[in-house]
Amino acid sequence: MTIALLSLLVLAVLQGVTFVIARRIGRYNIVDVVWSLGFVLVALVAALFGHGALDRRLLLLGLVTVWGLRLSWHLHRKTAGHGEDPRYTQLLDRHGHAPAIALRRIFITQGLSQWVISAPIQVSATAGPTAGFGRSVVLAGILVWLLGFTFEAVGDRQLKQFRADPANRGTVMDRGLWAWTRHPNYFGDFAVWWGLWLIAASAWPGVLTIFAPLLMSYVLIQGTGARLLERYMGQRPGYREYQQRTAYFLPWPPHRARSH
Repeated sequence: MTIALLSLLVLAVLQGVTFVIARRIGRYNIVDVVWSLGFVLVALVAALFGHGALDRRLLLLGLVTVWGLRLSWHLHRKTAGHGEDPRYTQLLDRHGHAPAIALRRIFITQGLSQWVISAPIQVSATAGPTAGFGRSVVLAGILVWLLGFTFEAVGDRQLKQFRADPANRGTVMDRGLWAWTRHPNYFGDFAVWWGLWLIAASAWPGVLTIFAPLLMSYVLIQGTGARLLERYMGQRPGYREYQQRTAYFLPWPPHRARSH
């Protein structure tokens, strides 16, 4: 319970500070930059104040930190110098632009989501040592995390290089990992969190936190992730054809028609 409360407090402070900064710079999409940093802070709290197996606490801290810092830096570079994210503009157009509404619907919502999704890290910090078959589960978790991290990092880099070439302006990215799935970055995030859950599930009661990767999966596939981006990209020339030949979310060999 101490880890859960400390994590909630740290995330509340993080989101509060982010809200103040967002108001000062005039755009709320800075909240996306600190999204992954919140998980790094929770993992740090778990490593410092948890009383569970030290090796698992340090492993989770290392994996979450590598993933979180890379993603935060990527999003910082991607959004720096640009205007507001259309998602937040549309959200506030529907519900009002008062600061209190933005605080509740964007920052408090993000903070609570971070707290719930980070449950495997919090619970694992108080669980006993991993033994027997659990060691194989940890190895499987590391491999799934590595798959996800690779897809996310490589996919982001490929898309950045594609967009940097003026010859590609107005065309659809369908190369590299983007030929295997229309959302390699979201799939990568998906695999990262299932990998972290497997590591936490290697010792009781970590397995009970399966609701966390399920929630993250919903957000990435049906919530504010892939499905929302599909609606936005669907109007671009060539995207319908891209949908027909490329898997929606889970990677699949290219040049094979898939339903969407």
